[in-house]
Amino acid sequence: MTIDLTTEAIAKLSPQELISTLKQVDPGDPALKDVDIDVIARGVDPKKLGRDEFADLLDALGALADGGADLDLAKMDPQNFARIISRASKDQIEAVTSRSGLRERVLDEVFRRMEAHFRSERAGATRAVVHFRLTGGFDGDDVYEAIIENAGCTINKEETRDPRATVTLGPVEFLKLATGNASAPVLFMTGKLKVKGDLGFAAGFMSLFNIPKA
Repeated sequence: MTIDLTTEAIAKLSPQELISTLKQVDPGDPALKDVDIDVIARGVDPKKLGRDEFADLLDALGALADGGADLDLAKMDPQNFARIISRASKDQIEAVTSRSGLRERVLDEVFRRMEAHFRSERAGATRAVVHFRLTGGFDGDDVYEAIIENAGCTINKEETRDPRATVTLGPVEFLKLATGNASAPVLFMTGKLKVKGDLGFAAGFMSLFNIPKA
């Protein structure tokens, strides 16, 4: 079966047809060679997808990327990434973060982008360590460590140093926060974000990054 994945063809597919097509195509299919993940992102509105369909889409893209197709989430434009997260409902993001493998893929990608979008001019000579604990993981909280030093940001998936602050929140709230779709003070005041350690530093931590706007 020949699958047409030109930009024009993708634009004519319903979100459900697109997901079905991505599930059927082989990662090595030449038709994928010229497919731009941003074209797919722009053609999808999570509000037109069911609770599990949004997760199905990200799963399908991940499977193709794992198979060698050039459709890794890392290639998606920051604004497109922020847009699909902003348009996704709480239930849809919960569906994503409740799937083994997909949860890790998406969280890893967000933290990778934090390294890339660090604003060294704002950090100056700041040296600090922040631990993020994302609740609801399969083996307890998922832990990520952000080390700010030498005008750069390094992310680790384990705790290697004592933190200046530890931030605990759910993955839904974190994804919304990291894509500019939630406010840290509001999350804190409503009890959805908890801070242990230097509260003042934690409150301004996200200002050290270029947060993409949808």
